[in-house]
Amino acid sequence: MLRERAVGESLWEAVLPAELRELPAELGKVDAILDDDRFLAPFRSRLTARSGRPTIPIETYLRLMYLKHRYGLGYETLCKEVADSFTWRRFCRIAVDGRVPDPSTLMKLTKRLGPGLLEELNAELLALAVERKVLRSRRLRVDTTVVEADIRSPTDSGLCAHAVSRLTRLAKRIKRAGLAPRARLRDRRRSVGKRVRAISAARVFARRELATIDRLTAEIAQRAKQTAREARTLARSARRGARRKRVSVALVERLERELEAAEQILAQTDLRLAGQRTIPDRRVSLVDPDARPIRMGSPRRPTEFGYKARVADTAEGFVIADVPERGGPVDASLLEGAIAKAKKAGMQVRSVYADRGFGTSTGDAALSRHRIRDPIIPRQQRAAPVEHSRNWKRRYRYRNGLEGRISQLKRKGLRRTRLRSLEGAQTWVGGITLAHNLQRIALLT
Repeated sequence: MLRERAVGESLWEAVLPAELRELPAELGKVDAILDDDRFLAPFRSRLTARSGRPTIPIETYLRLMYLKHRYGLGYETLCKEVADSFTWRRFCRIAVDGRVPDPSTLMKLTKRLGPGLLEELNAELLALAVERKVLRSRRLRVDTTVVEADIRSPTDSGLCAHAVSRLTRLAKRIKRAGLAPRARLRDRRRSVGKRVRAISAARVFARRELATIDRLTAEIAQRAKQTAREARTLARSARRGARRKRVSVALVERLERELEAAEQILAQTDLRLAGQRTIPDRRVSLVDPDARPIRMGSPRRPTEFGYKARVADTAEGFVIADVPERGGPVDASLLEGAIAKAKKAGMQVRSVYADRGFGTSTGDAALSRHRIRDPIIPRQQRAAPVEHSRNWKRRYRYRNGLEGRISQLKRKGLRRTRLRSLEGAQTWVGGITLAHNLQRIALLT
């Protein structure tokens, strides 16, 4: 059941000194902005239950999420810091003698609400900035960057070893629950671990030891296949004899999902050992199914693993950032979405600044559909004559400021998402964008 507002001030707050009741300048402005009813409307359409246990106050949740992304805190650290601070308690509308929400409550509510809510909140915030004439620029800079997934650097041998470990642990939990008592699954983690360490030693002489690395990888894959076959038999047996207990059924379903992921990893490993070095839509993690390898052309890090984020900003410093899809889509295909979101917020976009990756026919079509008459985007192949003029070069240098904006966002958490799956990455990027824009509008008003 939705609960929008917190209870009013408690009796204890009346005896606090005036200094403790006053919020710092930034928090005071953010608090006034979030008091607007437009930021509660998106919650009403998602939390429609009229009975049951009430949620935490939505105004408290919004302020907690701002503090989390503003200062880069984890859920547990956030709750501890809020509990210990009079100022943060007052900002979050939590009474001095009130209880701070549990970290797990915030996690579950964030997952339930999803990225769509944050996208609506960001659109409402930018619309508010336009109404207050804080956002008046007609220039939009667009670029892309990689948001790393929260995974270890993937290798074929490492993924196969990880599959053996996860399947073995889960099978043991199922047997302890009393399911499939006669099914047998051998623990191969020790033998697989020895070969993983041997591969690490052989990588010191990588070029001379490629044959050795491939042989050891094949041995690990063979053991992973044996474990997967035994786990499949165990899952069938457990499914047949599952008691009517939710935990038992959930364990069997989880094992079946893990088997699907492991079989996909094993199929990729077979292709790689057969000599196929490029595998389309390659899976790079067992725990994050949507993370993909992305090549952005950086000499220092030629390949990164995660999601490609679209980032656009204005001269005032407001940001539109999101993860539109899985994998590494072509930059030019992301231009239309950035312009559309800026216009939806009320911006009158006249000039678009982007790098050479957007200077294709796809990018031209997006500009034409949105009637952008003044694009400052270099062509991919042969430079247009206007690109050699001094005025065009001067204007194009303005685009470089977006690199600094992306660096700023990465320091605030955009470098790596701590939530798994595409939906998790979208939620993470949306939260960082909302906190940044709130801070920006508070600074400019």
